[in-house]
Amino acid sequence: MDGDTSEQQQQQRWPSIHDPATCARKGLCPVTEAGGRLSPAKSYSLYFEQHGTGPIKLVFVMGLGMSCNAWSTQLVHFARLPQYSILVFDNRGVGNSDAPRGPYTTSSMAEDVITLLDFLSWTDKRSLHLLGFSLGGMIAQELAYRIPERLISLTLGVTTAGGFPLFNFPPWIGMKGIIRLQFIRDPKRRIPHTLEMCFNAAWLDAKAENDSKGRTNREVQIALFEKRASVTRIQTPQGFLWQTWAGFTHHVQAERLTQISKTVPKVLILTGDEDHLVRPSNSAYLKRHMPEAEYIVWKDTGHIVSGQHVERFNTLLERVFVEGQDKLEGR
Repeated sequence: MDGDTSEQQQQQRWPSIHDPATCARKGLCPVTEAGGRLSPAKSYSLYFEQHGTGPIKLVFVMGLGMSCNAWSTQLVHFARLPQYSILVFDNRGVGNSDAPRGPYTTSSMAEDVITLLDFLSWTDKRSLHLLGFSLGGMIAQELAYRIPERLISLTLGVTTAGGFPLFNFPPWIGMKGIIRLQFIRDPKRRIPHTLEMCFNAAWLDAKAENDSKGRTNREVQIALFEKRASVTRIQTPQGFLWQTWAGFTHHVQAERLTQISKTVPKVLILTGDEDHLVRPSNSAYLKRHMPEAEYIVWKDTGHIVSGQHVERFNTLLERVFVEGQDKLEGR
């Protein structure tokens, strides 16, 4: 009975879109970030969920303004497979995690993740498959530079190495959408604008494949985003501001990219050719400085590659995980 009560209390405190039957543990990881000479240390918590208890460990890092509920289509797939343990979490400034005062940087957000991995004892050498999406891909680059010895594979989805802040700005469609969303607090009213930024219009208006209700992709995505919004805490203006600052100031130098490419057994760079939030040319730049990496561009695809091509994306990840292990073992 006590166990049931505890589970109910957890669901009420930290509601989640993910299946509670696959959840092995969830909670808050305490983080303390040392301040400089003129600023004190900051203490805050990161919310996390681990699904599955298999030997293959997956770490998924989400992007700007999105909680770990945005990994729902990946959790549905991987959490049902007994070989996997999947870690998802809310970055600082979003969801159930705290939003400490800024500024944030992708390097400090990567240190948050290392603290979380240490907290969970996910510290073994060559034990992790890391996937970073958009801002999460920027954080993943910083992670891969800091703890390459823990990684088997690294997947960088729709992301950038950054540089001078002006060059980190998204294309006009994305920039316009980001600005507009700051004046809309109602989660449901935000969804149409989010979809326009994250998917290409032709795909949104097309009939969804294998949908028993005969809906368009737009209708399917609206229902999914509404479901996520119903259990996700609204991001604070402070959280959005400092996460955005982290993205705009992100920069991993070319020599560091080359070092990552050499030290992680398998690296995949993936983008869509109609991305309105992170220019596809940024992925081409990553490839130029990560010569060992596999580089894939999906045609007629927007920013959320994982949502536009769910089965294709999940199958690709499975291949990356296998190839990373094969390279590690010299096969």
